[in-house]
Amino acid sequence: MLNFHMPKILLTTLNSRYTHTSIALRYLYANLKEFQKDTKILEFSINDAIQTIAEKLLINEPEIIGIGVYIWNVSFVKELIHIIKKVSPKTTIVLGGPEVTHEPFRVKFDDADFIIQGEGDLAFYQLCKKIFDKTPPKEKIIKMSMPTLKELKLPYKYYTDADIKNRYIYVEASRGCPFECEFCLSSMDERVRAFNIDELLKEFEILWQRGARNFKFIDRTFNLNIKTASKLLDFFLEKEPPYFAHFEVVPDHFPASLKEKIARFGHGALQLEIGIQTLNPEIANNISRNLNLQKIQQNISFLENETQAHIHLDLIVGLPGESLESFGKNLDKLVSLSSCEIQIGILKKLSGTHINRHDIKHGMVYSDIPPYDILKNNQLSFNDIQIMKRFARFWDLTYNSGNFKNTAPLIWKDESVFENFYAFGMWVYNKTDSTYKISLQRLAELIFTYLKEVKKLQEEFIAQHMLKDIMKLKGRAIPPYLKKYAKNFTINAKDGTSGFNKRQL
Repeated sequence: MLNFHMPKILLTTLNSRYTHTSIALRYLYANLKEFQKDTKILEFSINDAIQTIAEKLLINEPEIIGIGVYIWNVSFVKELIHIIKKVSPKTTIVLGGPEVTHEPFRVKFDDADFIIQGEGDLAFYQLCKKIFDKTPPKEKIIKMSMPTLKELKLPYKYYTDADIKNRYIYVEASRGCPFECEFCLSSMDERVRAFNIDELLKEFEILWQRGARNFKFIDRTFNLNIKTASKLLDFFLEKEPPYFAHFEVVPDHFPASLKEKIARFGHGALQLEIGIQTLNPEIANNISRNLNLQKIQQNISFLENETQAHIHLDLIVGLPGESLESFGKNLDKLVSLSSCEIQIGILKKLSGTHINRHDIKHGMVYSDIPPYDILKNNQLSFNDIQIMKRFARFWDLTYNSGNFKNTAPLIWKDESVFENFYAFGMWVYNKTDSTYKISLQRLAELIFTYLKEVKKLQEEFIAQHMLKDIMKLKGRAIPPYLKKYAKNFTINAKDGTSGFNKRQL
């Protein structure tokens, strides 16, 4: 336990879920110098009651509360600040994070005392020192220049044993991004700055010895510096599985040396997130995004066919100038290249990005309420956007979940993935009037019914695929509508594989 003296500082944020941790709070804590002994980190999630969070913060009677503000928690933070100031008006509230770094603010923070814009690792300490010296800044908004990374104390020792046991450990080898994608806040910091890799690896080794096995790198361009990327991959390759390492990678930059290392990782050890966003060169040019289609296709094919890495591809709906037809071609192409997860996101207009330059030409209209989704544009009506939001949700449940690997392809069966799944999504929504609270069992039955009644596939043929999906986990009961087809269905006790014996249905 920390032995608290006056003054006290609390560092807090609301993560999007319990399993996440805040590396930003730990950077602040690591660089608080003489105030560190009087500082405590208290993390919450957006699922916690706001008044309960306020209670847990204020029971410490802090003089300063630093809060990390992000797109997923900004509305909750506004409410939290309101309550804190009502109950304890003398408590100084300092905000930082991406959601308050760029203006205009779509959520007003009139009750906050100070807002640090930019990287606050060192700035927060300097502000606290002024507050405790009774010489606080006159200005509420403090704009910071980027610190030199070698100045920073690293945060990794401040992950607790409970964090290591139960949550993801977020780490970084660099900051910034050399690309200028107009929808992304990282494009505002075009200069990539790297931490000392040897010092980092020492810190990671300590985490490993403490039991850390889930490492999520937040670097925007992990494979940009091949020397650094190779050293990081070597660090994990030398370890005994199981472990999990997540990297965000540039899709067209995989030299042979990197491919060789990636191919050596076992199943479940490596996850690579690849931001495709669009495969249409004209649309990519609209948003200042580099697009080397040939290399992207070659590298996705390599990752799919020659590695055991889990691949996560991203596509965005609503990019300026992109029609549903163009988006559909993107999805069709990616599904033809890979069986991996394809995350479908809706374009957001983040303060500070240059995506607003398209507002007039392409009729871009966005919500001013977080997460600032696009509502319509010249290519997509409001109804189109709503349909695509449901499309994305049903795609997650049916395709990305991995629950229907054998059955989902029957929805499009050698035809356009997009067009056929679009029709399926419309049919499901018509049946359920919802995209949530649809159980796995309910969804499976809906898929079976759709394939039978709409796609006119033979019931026995559908059952052959669906039983393999439903019964791949031990202990599941065969649904009533499939029982009559399950007579010859067996599960191999040795390897868990399933299939039909004696005769095929």
